[in-house]
Amino acid sequence: MSATDPAEVSILASTDVESTSAKAAQRWPRMPRRRSQTRSGLVRSLLRNRKAVTGLVILAIFFLVALLTPLLAPGNPSLITSIGATPPSFEHPLGTTPKGQDVLALTMWGSRASLLVGFTVGLAATAIGLLVGLASAFFGRRIDNSLSLMTNVFLLLPGLPLLVVLAAFLPPGRGTIILVLTITGWAGSARVLRSQALSIRGKDFVAASIVTGERPLRIMFREMLPNMASLVMITLIGTVIFGIGAQAGLEFLGLGDPSVVSWGTNLYWASNDGALASGYWWVFIPSGLCIALVAFALAMINYGVDEVSNPRLRSSGRRRRTSPVAATEVSL
Repeated sequence: MSATDPAEVSILASTDVESTSAKAAQRWPRMPRRRSQTRSGLVRSLLRNRKAVTGLVILAIFFLVALLTPLLAPGNPSLITSIGATPPSFEHPLGTTPKGQDVLALTMWGSRASLLVGFTVGLAATAIGLLVGLASAFFGRRIDNSLSLMTNVFLLLPGLPLLVVLAAFLPPGRGTIILVLTITGWAGSARVLRSQALSIRGKDFVAASIVTGERPLRIMFREMLPNMASLVMITLIGTVIFGIGAQAGLEFLGLGDPSVVSWGTNLYWASNDGALASGYWWVFIPSGLCIALVAFALAMINYGVDEVSNPRLRSSGRRRRTSPVAATEVSL
């Protein structure tokens, strides 16, 4: 056996340390790139999904019309004229109401209020449900019991009577509608997000973050929340659908502000002016159709997100796209 020179050993050790540190230095900066690549891959997959693209196109058209309404239909759409109820024509593509108001202008101006209330309610209710779900799953015990009890109470309360009572006693206005729908719409999302957060709470990376002494808010929003992104988006879309439909229902019952032009108030005035009984279909169909189209677009986006984020649906979609193998004939 030949003796090894101590100088050679030190040189080899330093070389190994330098190579190891160089490899580590090369490895760590690539982690954000992998995250960005994963996010971009999800966005690309979503844009390749036909259902999601269909919903996004329809929703983008509504948003574009809502933004350009002051330019496309200037003036006061609620102005009463002596024209009366006229069917669709070249001058009025969607006809006029019994008060002589242009239905197209009312529908376009109504999109601004309805979309604003729907998405505001969706964001607020989802944010409250997310906070309650994360806090309940992370802290557990007493906090979980108290938050779960509060969530169950709101879930057990009948939705429509609670909406009617709150909207009747509070002052009418857009802020009241948003407040009432947020109060009645957060409990369902909190229950769904809590169940997902409970499964993530037991993962090893969460336990490692707790051991290293990270703050609870940082763990909840930097470690747990990114793994719930798809479910949060699906919950948000469902809450927006609830907000738009519930606002239209409340305003159709006369519990909103009649002076604000929205799809719900358009239906309310159509019923009040006797358009339903008189057969003036062009007065109430546009607003109802817009509500249905927005809900359809959000549902298509919801299906697309579910297909992209759910591995089972992705695998089933690939199996459907693959052509079946032709059966071989067996001679007996």
